[in-house]
Amino acid sequence: MDFSSALPTFVITLREGVEAALVVGIVLACLKKAKQSNLNIWVYAGVGAGIAASAMVGVLLGNLAQTLSNLNSPYAAIMEPLLEGSFSVVAIAMLSWMLIWMTKQARSMKSQVEGAVTSALARNAGWGVFSLIFIAVLREGFETVLFIVAKFEQGLIPSLGAISGIAVAAGIGVLLFKLGVKINIRLFFQVMGVLLLFIVAGLVVSSLGHFDTAVASLSKMNRASASLCFYYERFAKDPSCTLGPMVWNTTKVLPDDKFPGLLLSALFGYTDKLYIVQAISYIGFLVAIGGLYFRSLGGRPNVAKKDTEASSAKSA
Repeated sequence: MDFSSALPTFVITLREGVEAALVVGIVLACLKKAKQSNLNIWVYAGVGAGIAASAMVGVLLGNLAQTLSNLNSPYAAIMEPLLEGSFSVVAIAMLSWMLIWMTKQARSMKSQVEGAVTSALARNAGWGVFSLIFIAVLREGFETVLFIVAKFEQGLIPSLGAISGIAVAAGIGVLLFKLGVKINIRLFFQVMGVLLLFIVAGLVVSSLGHFDTAVASLSKMNRASASLCFYYERFAKDPSCTLGPMVWNTTKVLPDDKFPGLLLSALFGYTDKLYIVQAISYIGFLVAIGGLYFRSLGGRPNVAKKDTEASSAKSA
């Protein structure tokens, strides 16, 4: 059994799960400080409800994708790759947003959560705490579900990776808040962020491949659609339908369906047949989103440093 497809979902749920675990730990600490530990049950209920809701969304989206791809119609052949490509685009957008925006928000996470808990205690405490935890868990879970659905042709293996990631994230949460173990959380998120960046870049490559397959199937259905494939053999050697000439063909040297190609494919989007549009998109994504991500890592400390230097200058 091939477990390589479980690696990306493991990385994603591990990162997202640790983020959710931090929120849960901060809320529990706030309740303990406020001597409201009797509300802990609402925290655990929010965690359970968030996970259940995420799983339900995943099942519904997966069933919808399978139903549409199995429709008995002339266009059934294009439905599955078209759906996979569409889910991939949504997953790329959501995961990229999470990678950049949440990195910027991480520095103020503790104060934001503590403020939300204080507001919840001032109002309907139980439901307020439940809502805070439920939304935090659901937000992280929904992004993971989109990624799994985008790879629904790989069966249940990505789901096993997701479950494993959640379990490890829960273990890290226990180590941090129950046993008091010191972990470099900033370094953890930075490493996970870089891995996630490559995983999503790989999703860009596979999504383009799905759309190319869908267009190729559509072009074969009738003469009116034949012009959709605008690359022909007279323009390039071994062309795709819409992705241009082939950059490399390493099927004999490093196939992507055998180790270590499987591992490289799962984590970094490696494919043994890469086309020019995919290569340009892959590099473009890494440069654009990667640049934003690394700027988000180092942006605020520099600003804070300048503010400190300015204050020192004024006081001098």
